Amino acid sequence: MQRALPSGSMSDRILMIEDDAHLAAMVAEYLAASGFEVTIAPRAERGLALLESGSFQAVLLDVMLPDLDGFEVCRRIRARTDTPVLMLTARGDDTDRIVGLELGADDYLPKPFNPRELLARLKAILRRRTAGPDHRPLLRFGRLEIDREARQVRLDGRERPLTGHQFDLLAALAESAGRVLSREALMERVRGDALEAFDRSIDVHVSRIRAAIEDDPRHPRRILTVRGAGYVFARAQDDD
Repeated sequence: MQRALPSGSMSDRILMIEDDAHLAAMVAEYLAASGFEVTIAPRAERGLALLESGSFQAVLLDVMLPDLDGFEVCRRIRARTDTPVLMLTARGDDTDRIVGLELGADDYLPKPFNPRELLARLKAILRRRTAGPDHRPLLRFGRLEIDREARQVRLDGRERPLTGHQFDLLAALAESAGRVLSREALMERVRGDALEAFDRSIDVHVSRIRAAIEDDPRHPRRILTVRGAGYVFARAQDDD
């Protein structure tokens, strides 16, 4: 294990599960310069143990690890905690990205990557921790409640599990209820980035959100697809 400590006071603690020592050291040094404290675990089991015993604000997770598949690690992390997960991989296959997102990863970055993009994406998934409560009132839509202060989604009073990225997507749609939002507009609202060509990560996240909040995800009433345009959060949902 290697740790990079930034100068300054309070900082976000990041767990990086990565077996490439050279890459991990470079990322740790770069993030430390931006005020992050990075703990490196070269193996999956060590990373899971650190996550269990420590308090981390996000996880950078390599897909190809020597002792355990990164997708399995992501599944175990999501079963234990809602800590944001940013997956890293040398494999550029879209299928890998979709699998990672379906398992609960908040974002996905293929190698090689620009450190500035990594920093931007990391800050984006951490923004939910710093947004002020005055900007996050409770939204109610019939049986569905979106509590932006507690960052919880409740259906019939029972919490429905979503990743941080999925919560932000749902909140963005709900805030514009009745208006069609394109995939590009959603990505810019949630992450501040334009959507890359052929990027269908939004579709994967929306399917996961539907699985959590729709009575019948195959026939959604809350988040509707507008062919060729994007998605719309329905104002009237026939469940008041």
